Amino acid sequence: MNRKKLVIILVAAILIALFFYFDLERYLTLESLKANRDALTVYYQENRLATVASFIAIYIVQTALSLPGATVLTLASGAIFGSVMGTIYVNIGATTGAVLAFLAARYLFHDAVQNKLGTRLEKINSELEKAGFNYLLSLRLVPIFPFFLINLASGLTKVPLRAFFLATMIGIIPGSFVYCNAGASLATINSVGGIASPRVLGSFALLGLFSLVPVFYKKIKHRQDAGR
Repeated sequence: MNRKKLVIILVAAILIALFFYFDLERYLTLESLKANRDALTVYYQENRLATVASFIAIYIVQTALSLPGATVLTLASGAIFGSVMGTIYVNIGATTGAVLAFLAARYLFHDAVQNKLGTRLEKINSELEKAGFNYLLSLRLVPIFPFFLINLASGLTKVPLRAFFLATMIGIIPGSFVYCNAGASLATINSVGGIASPRVLGSFALLGLFSLVPVFYKKIKHRQDAGR
């Protein structure tokens, strides 16, 4: 591994270590958000541009370094900026951070993984190059796998950056809106886990399945053509 890669890994490790050393996670709790909402709202009214820029920057760092707290940050966005604008700011921060994590994983570990498991990954890489957008969109819509894990795992494959970017940007909109909308009514929330009801999760699952329809259609059509 060359010096540049080692420097990137070292810087990321230091930032993550500092986050936990100073226990910054204590600020990313529902209780802390409720206690500070009024102060944050007043600050936003007096410093709109600075608040938006700071929020997006924090979200980018949190996502790029795969730190905890994304759910509370999304609730905070809804509480401070409102459902619609909050969703937009979350989308910008989360998508940018995800792309940075994707690029870091690809730059640091992609070649090593491909060299070691190249033959085993040929079929997966081929499928992702052709339909990576649909697969990623489905994963983004259905909250089964952790957000950060998808970012890092995608960087180790040959899924195109454009497909990753578009699938992330589009796929996180429904979930972001649900949490931002909940954040706009922060006083009624007693627990983070109760926000995404089974009905909401079921709707996400259906959206995820619909995103895979073009993939299944192409496979079926290919088999039919091959059988003629």
